[in-house]
Amino acid sequence: MVLVEAIILSVLAASTPLLLAATGELVTERAGVLNLGVEGMMIVGAACGFGGAWLSGSIIVGALCGIVAGMAMSLIFAFMTLGLAVNQVATGLALTILGIGLSGLIGARFVGERITSAPHLSIPGLSDIPLIGRILFGEDAFVYLSLALIVAVWWFLYRSRAGLVLRACGDNHVSAHALGYPVLRIRMLAVLFGGGCAGLAGAYLPLAYTPFFIPGMTAGRGWIALALVVFASWRPGRLVIGAYLFGAVTILQLHAQGAGVGIPSQFMSALPYLATVIVLVLLSRARTGGSTAPAALGTVFVPDR
Repeated sequence: MVLVEAIILSVLAASTPLLLAATGELVTERAGVLNLGVEGMMIVGAACGFGGAWLSGSIIVGALCGIVAGMAMSLIFAFMTLGLAVNQVATGLALTILGIGLSGLIGARFVGERITSAPHLSIPGLSDIPLIGRILFGEDAFVYLSLALIVAVWWFLYRSRAGLVLRACGDNHVSAHALGYPVLRIRMLAVLFGGGCAGLAGAYLPLAYTPFFIPGMTAGRGWIALALVVFASWRPGRLVIGAYLFGAVTILQLHAQGAGVGIPSQFMSALPYLATVIVLVLLSRARTGGSTAPAALGTVFVPDR
C-alpha cells in the first residue's frame, strides 16, 4: 500500500511539468502557431524561477519569475514569426538553442545552491486517509494549478466565444481576418500564454520537483510536451491522459531498474529526440488529413495592408 502510494505521488510530480507546458502549447497550436521552442522557454523558466526564489525566499516570486521569463522568450518568437513572418519551425529550434545557452548564463551563480521546496497541502483528517489522502489532499499547489488550468482551457476553447475565435484563427486565418478578427493579435496572445505556461513548467522543476538548479534539468521535457499535444489530437481531455501516461512510464522504468529489470539508460536519454521525430512525422500526417490538427498550423499569415 505504501509503495503504491509512493509511486502514484511520484507519477503526479513527474507529470505536472509536462501537463503545464503541453497545455500552453495546445492553446498556441490551436491558434495556428507551431512553437518548437518549448524546451528553451522551460529551461530559462527553471533558471529564472530558482533565481527568483533563492534571492527573495519566496516560492511564489520564483514561480512568477519563471512565468515572466517564459513570456519574454515567447515574445522573441512572436516578433520573429508574427512580426517578421519568419519560418516557425526554424525560429522555434533557434529559440531552444538560445534558451539552453541563456539558462546556463543566468543559472551559473545558482548551481550548488538549495532552497526549501514548495510546501504540500495538509488538511487534517482528509490528508490522513489511507492511499487517497495524500494523493488528493496532500500535493503542492502546482499540481492543483495544472489540473485547474486544463479545465479552464477546455472551457475557454469549447464554451466561450473567444475560444471559438481563437480556433477559427487556427483553422482558417484568411476567413477569420475577412470577418474582422485581429489574427496576429490573437496569435500573439496565444504565444504569450504558451510561453508563460512553459516558463511555469520549467520553474516547477527547481521549486517543487527538486530543490536545486542544474543546467539542462528540463532533460527534454519540452520536446515531450510537444509530442503530447499531437498525441492528444489537440484536445485538452486527451492531453491529461497523455501527460500522466508518460509520467507513469518515466517513474515505472525507474522502479523497474531498481527491481533488477534491465532498461538501457541510453533508451531513456533518446526519448526527447524520439519525441521530436514523432512530432514532425505526425504533423506531416496531420496535414494530409490523418488527424485533427488545426488546418493553418505553422502557416505564415500576412494581412493585407
